[in-house]
Amino acid sequence: MTNRTLKIGVVGLGRAFTLMLPTFVHDSRVKLVGATDPIAAARAQFEKDFGAPGYESMEALCANPAVEVLYIASPHQFHAAHVCLAASHGKHVMVEKPMALTVHECTRMIEATRRAGVHLIVGHSHSFNTPIRRTREIIDSGRYGAVRMINALNFTDFLYRPRRPEELDTQAGGGVIHSQATHQMDIVRLLGGGLVNSVRAHTGSWDAARPTEGAYSALLGFEGGAFASATYSGYGHYDSDELMDNIGEMGQAKDPDDYGAARKRLQNAATSTEESALKAARNYGGSLYVPGTALPQNLAHQHFGQIIVNCEKADLRPGATGIAIYTDSQKVIETLPAPVIPRREVIDELFATVVKDRPAVHSGEWARATTAVCLALLQSARTGSACRPRHQVSHNAGS
Repeated sequence: MTNRTLKIGVVGLGRAFTLMLPTFVHDSRVKLVGATDPIAAARAQFEKDFGAPGYESMEALCANPAVEVLYIASPHQFHAAHVCLAASHGKHVMVEKPMALTVHECTRMIEATRRAGVHLIVGHSHSFNTPIRRTREIIDSGRYGAVRMINALNFTDFLYRPRRPEELDTQAGGGVIHSQATHQMDIVRLLGGGLVNSVRAHTGSWDAARPTEGAYSALLGFEGGAFASATYSGYGHYDSDELMDNIGEMGQAKDPDDYGAARKRLQNAATSTEESALKAARNYGGSLYVPGTALPQNLAHQHFGQIIVNCEKADLRPGATGIAIYTDSQKVIETLPAPVIPRREVIDELFATVVKDRPAVHSGEWARATTAVCLALLQSARTGSACRPRHQVSHNAGS
């Protein structure tokens, strides 16, 4: 057992950072030693919370010799440049999903980190979640035969949470494909073996006030013959957490009577400027920021909606508390211990990769393949034809 602590610098103190914050605070294997963000209030909050410097520029953060790993949680369109800059300073990198907006940018990131001899991990995505990883282990055991079909479904209020203008612009990385399909495609690829050879999709953009994709439905084919259907809606009507025993995406218990909360909040933001200000106020260090570092009580595992894996001899349904296994003769529930620290799986992989020099599961190559599938989804919807995504890698390529 090592007492090694990874010293992390944060690039971007927005929503993604606040979701990782309880993990960073409570996992003793990591320590936050610096951060950069363009918003002064966020930097001041970080300095107050962690007694570590907040920098106006990423270059200044990179120059801090205490920083070993950069956690890059800047807006999507900056990921490629920020990863390349981190690598040029010899820093290991964990970059939030989506990896980047183009396959070319993904390749630049992979090559930059490889040249610098540093590790690159992409996440958090929900394929890190313990129930998903455990389902993959069950598949790999061969007990229930090969995967034949996967069904994934998630309905949320994603599109009606406060957004900056670029978050509603597909070309700038906005909409549900870059932000949400990344989760679902990563899960489906992990469970299906990773090697997608066909994508056929439709997308929906049904609200002129929010002019980007808010929904999609896709059919994926895999090498070996398995296939998957994946459907997502972020239009804030039906909430598929009803199918997950009213456990929310972050593993928290949800009040089913709190219906339409996202749309109601937006009623106080009549313009895009007011909406951006509302988002900034709720973010880290903002006037409406509520510290979220305490560990929730009765926490379940995080999830991304209902997933059903049809194998030759059984159906597998990972959930927020375990995996339901439906065989020829019985239904079995494999209960999983409740998480002590949310998203600890991310630090497990980061620590194993950087400290123990083990190959990452969520490597740059893996995330590039997921990005290629998401872009194929957009292309298929645009052209009306099936697309074959490039750069696919097997789920066990990093093991």
